[in-house]
Amino acid sequence: MATSLLATDGYKFSMAEAGWPLRRETFYYTHRKGGLQVVPLDIPAFIHKLLPEPRPEDYEFLSRNDYEMGIGFKAGILGKDRLVIHALPRGALFYPKEPVLSLCGPSAMVSWLEPLLIQLNFRIQVATMALMDREELARALAVVTCEQQKHIALETLDEVGVKAVPIRVDSEGYLNRVRGQVRELVEIVEDPSRIFEVGLRAATCLEQHEIALRACKEAGVVRTSNVEGARALGMIPVGTMGHEHIQRYGSDEAAFRAMRERRPQRSSYLLDTYDTLASGLPAAFRLIREEPGRSDSIRFDSGNKKLQYLYAVTQARDLGIRPVHILEDGLDAQATREFEELRRQVGWEPSAQFYGYGGHIVARPMECPFTRDRVAAVYKLSLTGHNPTMKFGNELAEGKQSVPGSPVLFRRRHGSGPIGLIAQEGEAPPEGYFQLTDSAPESPSLVGSHNTGAKEMRVAYTPATQALVDELRRRHFPQSR
Repeated sequence: MATSLLATDGYKFSMAEAGWPLRRETFYYTHRKGGLQVVPLDIPAFIHKLLPEPRPEDYEFLSRNDYEMGIGFKAGILGKDRLVIHALPRGALFYPKEPVLSLCGPSAMVSWLEPLLIQLNFRIQVATMALMDREELARALAVVTCEQQKHIALETLDEVGVKAVPIRVDSEGYLNRVRGQVRELVEIVEDPSRIFEVGLRAATCLEQHEIALRACKEAGVVRTSNVEGARALGMIPVGTMGHEHIQRYGSDEAAFRAMRERRPQRSSYLLDTYDTLASGLPAAFRLIREEPGRSDSIRFDSGNKKLQYLYAVTQARDLGIRPVHILEDGLDAQATREFEELRRQVGWEPSAQFYGYGGHIVARPMECPFTRDRVAAVYKLSLTGHNPTMKFGNELAEGKQSVPGSPVLFRRRHGSGPIGLIAQEGEAPPEGYFQLTDSAPESPSLVGSHNTGAKEMRVAYTPATQALVDELRRRHFPQSR
């Protein structure tokens, strides 16, 4: 069955309209943690099965929900012939932070794929555990959320040549646990309209996420980032901007203005792409001061959100503005209680503070441990047009910093040095290395994979990649020279 055009996050549509949907861009997928892992399938074939087939009723639904799509998006989302995929082969082993795949094509299309591509992490985790410890695998897959999740697990075991384990589907139990989580959150904030759901990327499949959304709706939460889920269940699709939008413009203020000046709806300014306090917040407040009646919001995402929150409240009062606050990323019930207490202490109205939950609602109630957070799977913009770009997320060194350019992976064949080198497309491998990206497939196995010393298991940048990182650091953090 063809993938629905609406099977993505709402902000993909708003960002396309405030960006350049036909511009050629590159995104890459990686896991930030989780140790050595294996690719269990043919990635290009997997991606082609995900591509959408838009229908007129899809665009009608988007239009009714403040996502009127223009001719650029409609052309870009159909650009299959312009899609270029570079990927590790089936059976390849990879380490944290190594690029598993990259996609280059029209911005509208390669951006649209993010939520469904991130769900690849479940297949990778199943395959890796299957090759490492079958007994642990059986425990991990003993109970799953839905028939589709069970099918994916069995399909993955077949791909790596491991005998199936017993798997029981307990959709009702999962729905009840999700509903319990959401009801607790509603009790804390005292109004379900102050909560929205953003867990499509935390799910293992679309069926699981629809079950979670049914539970949300039963608990009174009716806003979700999953546009197809919103249509199916009579909910409201939401979302304004992600980090890729700011990366496209290379400037917080330019990106914020593009969203405000190209879409009539209220905007939510994401603060942490480069630096929350030094860049994102000042830019957002400049725009809010210009038109304080729009009720635009600021979105806290990574870093020390409590410190950021208190600083933002102080600055807003000094400037005479009252922005709406949106809190996301890693929130749970305890964090919500703490931010509600902060809100009361600083005298911020309940109607001006909202919360978005992903993994806490969708993944935590799973009995299976193979969640996105377990490996920190991400899909990041690395090249927009001819311009390399990266997300810093308040961090100049490690953490959530992404890789710029057109990344490929070199693997060490012999000699000493890092086990992997993150290189750029077209760069020649140094002595002792070969390009693992786009190489021939091999039989999936983890046998003999841990014989190298820990010091040499590290992953490093080639000179070409390091030069791009250094240039972007100088551009966005000139004070760190």
